[in-house]
Amino acid sequence: MLVFSVCVFICYKKVAADAAPFMYNDATLVPQHKAALLLGTSRYLSSGAPNLYFQNRIAAAVELYKAGKVKYIIASGDNSRNAYSEPEDMKMALMEKGIPDSVIVLDYAGFRTFDSIIRGKEIFGQSSFVVISQPFHNERAIYIARHNDIAAVGFNAKDVTARYGFKTKLREVLARVKLMLDVHVLGTEPKFGGERIALK
Repeated sequence: MLVFSVCVFICYKKVAADAAPFMYNDATLVPQHKAALLLGTSRYLSSGAPNLYFQNRIAAAVELYKAGKVKYIIASGDNSRNAYSEPEDMKMALMEKGIPDSVIVLDYAGFRTFDSIIRGKEIFGQSSFVVISQPFHNERAIYIARHNDIAAVGFNAKDVTARYGFKTKLREVLARVKLMLDVHVLGTEPKFGGERIALK
């Protein structure tokens, strides 16, 4: 148990340290890219209340686009169940905030962070892009990207309170262990491939 706990701690800190140089909190400082990769989550909680993670990611994507830092927003998320589509929900929310339909590209096979990142390169042809999510999530996404020859940077959406995000942060600890296995041991591939989609 002690050995496992030490391994978990090392994984967590390693991901954070490696991603740190590529994280941005100020949209004006983010380097220009063709596309941003907006990572999905549910628009509403199981209780029916708005999901603050979702709302804050949308706000960050709008800020980045309006700052002129990206031309396209790839909305990547889960679409595996009937009447549930994170990409469609993100598109709707972005358009409600004034983002043109023509700049929003949907990735329906972003079932998990690993898939979204790899598909950003293999399907959408981007060897560099801006990842948009909360800081802890961006750290993991950037680690995946940088170890797959993708020069990604992260634009941090506003985080939530410790109480609100307790379960999510707890899952993140184990997600980083799985990340290390995917990247360094298992040679994991995205669940779905597909034809390439060019961003002009």
